[in-house]
Amino acid sequence: MLSPSRLAGIAAWLMAAILLSSLGACQSGDAFARLKDSGPSHEVDVSQLADAVPRVDPITIAGNKNPYTVNGVTYQLLPAAKGYSEEGMASWYGNKFHGRKTSNGETYSMYGMTAAHKTLPIPAYVRVTNLANGRQIIVRVNDRGPFHSERIIDLSYAGAKKLGYANNGTARVRVEVIDPLDFQRNAVATPVVSEQVARAVKKPDQVASLRPPLAAVPSSSLATKPQAQPFLQVGVYSSMTSARQLQEQLSLLTSYPVSVRRFGAVQPPVYKVWIGPIADPLQLLALRERLMQQGRHRPFVVNSEQDI
Repeated sequence: MLSPSRLAGIAAWLMAAILLSSLGACQSGDAFARLKDSGPSHEVDVSQLADAVPRVDPITIAGNKNPYTVNGVTYQLLPAAKGYSEEGMASWYGNKFHGRKTSNGETYSMYGMTAAHKTLPIPAYVRVTNLANGRQIIVRVNDRGPFHSERIIDLSYAGAKKLGYANNGTARVRVEVIDPLDFQRNAVATPVVSEQVARAVKKPDQVASLRPPLAAVPSSSLATKPQAQPFLQVGVYSSMTSARQLQEQLSLLTSYPVSVRRFGAVQPPVYKVWIGPIADPLQLLALRERLMQQGRHRPFVVNSEQDI
């Protein structure tokens, strides 16, 4: 049987442990709130990153709670995105939220062309113009924020860098909603008929003279060569079992297909683990960065024309 003094000591230890545990739980959220945001630790070239392409997306419940309250302030969503235009300050967010869920449940990537807005229906597409230098980008709104009264939009790190204010932190911008239907119609170029062809249409007997001889037609124009498709190669193994294990692990991390491919006809056989195809270069870069941050993989880009 434990002595009274021993029991008292155990009780005191338990109380101290409970107190420290609860204190740590309270401070964990505060510590995250105080954590300073940052961009990637290495230089990133965003010059080739394409704008978001406006399309008609369904407005779901996810991300569109209305009204909602943050930090004691209640926000009311706009009834519709169409027609919205505003000028104000833009900020950006990066490492602090990279890999976390956005308001509509998607995974945030600081390399994506996305943004956070307080009151636009999610998702929405907006054109953002840096009023200081005239640069423009198109981003997809899939998150809520920034919860600062003087700011109207929070861009991803990549978006801020393309607009030229990633180093400054903020910039004065114009935000204009894009109607996906109008955008798609305007994106289709009107065919241009040359003056020579127009004259030939008026004089049908001249049409034949405009056609080159069959021998003069390049073979490449008769049969278009399929374009190479980009993949991420994540692992190379001499064991099919090991390759399959990695395939199963990666399938839990991405919605893109994960395949095991045998390399040529070499002996002993070599098995490569590929993710893809991933046509969107932005998604390709984001997934590669996410896998590298885990510290277990060194993925690199290959294409479907390479020997497998």
